[in-house]
Amino acid sequence: MDPGPTSKSVLSGFLILLSLILHVSGNFVFPVSHKFQGLRGRWSLTDLKAHDARRHGRNLLTVSSSAVDLELGGNGHPSETGLYFAKLGIGTPAKDYYVQVDTGSDILWVNCIECATCPKKSDIGVKLTLYDPKGSSSSELISCDQEFCTAQYGGQLLGCKPELQCQYNVVYGDGSSTVGYFVKDVIEFDRVSGSHQTSVTNGSIVFGCGAKQSGQLGKSSEALDGILGFGQSNSSMISQLAAAGKVKKQFAHCLDNVNGGGIFAIGEVVEPKLKMNMTPLVPNTAHYNVIMEAIEVGGDVVDLPSDTFDSGDKEGTIIDSGTTLSYLPQVIYEPVMKMILGKQPDLKLHTVEEQFTCFQYMEDVDEGFPVVKFHLKNSVSLSVYPHEYLFQLKEYVWCVGWQSNGMKTKDGGSMTLLGDLVLSNKLVFYDLVNQSIGWIDYNCSSSIRVKDDNSGAIYTVAAHNISSASGLLIGGRLLTFLLFVIYKLQQISL
Repeated sequence: MDPGPTSKSVLSGFLILLSLILHVSGNFVFPVSHKFQGLRGRWSLTDLKAHDARRHGRNLLTVSSSAVDLELGGNGHPSETGLYFAKLGIGTPAKDYYVQVDTGSDILWVNCIECATCPKKSDIGVKLTLYDPKGSSSSELISCDQEFCTAQYGGQLLGCKPELQCQYNVVYGDGSSTVGYFVKDVIEFDRVSGSHQTSVTNGSIVFGCGAKQSGQLGKSSEALDGILGFGQSNSSMISQLAAAGKVKKQFAHCLDNVNGGGIFAIGEVVEPKLKMNMTPLVPNTAHYNVIMEAIEVGGDVVDLPSDTFDSGDKEGTIIDSGTTLSYLPQVIYEPVMKMILGKQPDLKLHTVEEQFTCFQYMEDVDEGFPVVKFHLKNSVSLSVYPHEYLFQLKEYVWCVGWQSNGMKTKDGGSMTLLGDLVLSNKLVFYDLVNQSIGWIDYNCSSSIRVKDDNSGAIYTVAAHNISSASGLLIGGRLLTFLLFVIYKLQQISL
């Protein structure tokens, strides 16, 4: 998500240039669990949608990848989960930190020891740890005159002195914020050393040390130790890996909302092959944006005004695995919903929390509702099945996951954002080397084959579901029903 001043995660004080000097070899593993697993009953629909608003507020800026395996946990369906997190070892001696994995932001930051407003416990079920630079023999404070800091600010800051720290300030769309300074330290990874094999390695990177959090970031209900950004910026983890020559700018994810967990791999996917299903990314945008050309519902093309997708020439449609739901401009949302619900004219609709269209249905939703298909540039399509865009609130009660999006792009157009609602149960491949993105319907409980660019070897990367296997989360696969409330943001800076 983008750091716009009045929208999604706004980078008020410019994002860091994480200067990565990783002493690692091509493949790494981050154990990942879903953020909201095991919290059913503690979250409202409004809470989940509100979180999407924050994620929309984060920035997408340059990335890289070769062959890395991030072990996923949780479940990508909106009625069961919303986000994923990874476990990182940081410092010497290393301590474990749980950070949200976010393809829509660019900073790696963790809560620091001096933070009085940081949460001390988490309702998610993980043990929180505050990072202490003085407690790590390998830590190094980053000053404002160092290269990555001057690059971030476009030159040396006025009044900068060698003893002054390089700081950051990120403000999110719901008003939450994180403020802190940058440090360099050793981070531990599980390197992929073969098919289904890993070994521990490490590397030094620059990341944010959070000294003050506000809003939801300071509450125990959503608490993690920080955020691991996988956006396009040079400051992101994956971009640093590429800059250090460790990986290529390619990665893939396959979110499993059937069995939970899934696949997240950095590297060139060689099996299954996606070359025939790639669509170009819109150049010079903060997000992973593509050009939408038409929409079908149940095989019928949605009748839309001729200029509906004109703004796509500049911004396009955002592909964002870090957002749970999917958001359509009103001009698209209304006819799509009319065609979907028109297949069942006898439904008795009711509204939940004044935002979500719900109904009682006792039969198979895939038999009773139509497939929605998005048509994109280069004759690429993305199919979304009823069991993916409908979620079960309780037994026999279903709600529609599509959300009407009132947010605006910088030039006044309406924004379309496709999140986990449509990306689950698909292998999605981000090829930033060739500036394209593609997907294929896939069994995310299986495995893929990824090329290690350093050795040329082909390794198998299997699905994971450590959220249930690790015992870190409460209640196994009983995940909170989270639907983040979208802020009525008037403008998004893309």
